[in-house]
Amino acid sequence: MSGADFGLAGRVALVTGASSGLGRHFALTLARAGAQVGVAARRADKLQDLVAEIRALGREAWAVAMDVTDAGSVRAGFDALAAQGLTADVVVNNAGVAISKPLLEQTEADWDAVVDTNLKGAWLVAQEAARRLVSANRPGSIVNIASITGLRVAGGVAPYCASKAGLVHLTQALALELARSGIRVNALAPGYVVTELNRDFLTSNAGERLRARIPQQRFGQIEDLDGPLLLLAGDAGRYMTGSVIAVDGGHLVSGL
Repeated sequence: MSGADFGLAGRVALVTGASSGLGRHFALTLARAGAQVGVAARRADKLQDLVAEIRALGREAWAVAMDVTDAGSVRAGFDALAAQGLTADVVVNNAGVAISKPLLEQTEADWDAVVDTNLKGAWLVAQEAARRLVSANRPGSIVNIASITGLRVAGGVAPYCASKAGLVHLTQALALELARSGIRVNALAPGYVVTELNRDFLTSNAGERLRARIPQQRFGQIEDLDGPLLLLAGDAGRYMTGSVIAVDGGHLVSGL
């Protein structure tokens, strides 16, 4: 294996939920590895700065309006890429939401918002991506962004835990069905990684208590996900499908 196996030259990637946080970082990581990148979010106007940043790296980029909970919007997003003569052969299913409330305060609307985005949305995007790849007779890689809460539970986020556990199992089901078409489907399961959305909590007293339960005694930095993402996206992981990679500083094995 060479460093080239982690490169993505000649590949076209699509990243959902790319307007901020992990999705924005994933899009830049793929671009730095050589991919041309479609970045998707419900509002394409929120993606223009990211598109400009990717183009400044010497890669082409496109803003794609896509509501992952709506099948018609998903198809339209892939049609927008097809209009450019593009078929995404690396798809990062990153769009996701979390609503933190005690179980007895959760509403049906909370459940629907979380599960529709995190699970149904990933299914719709993966299905449409696979249809396009099969039609074009091309191999590809789908990377679903799960969570360690899909493998262990946490309080106050029951719909999120259920959606991510479902995404882990969906990853394996898709991997089974799509392997003979040359399409790999794997999941990346981050632990607690510092982003602008959770920084305040992770630096609070409650966050400090959480950090103390992680064997590596630190929260993840967003760059800690780069290597695992490129492993799953490119040829370095060519014999991997149906895998779930936890990147969590040992949190899952701590028993805490």
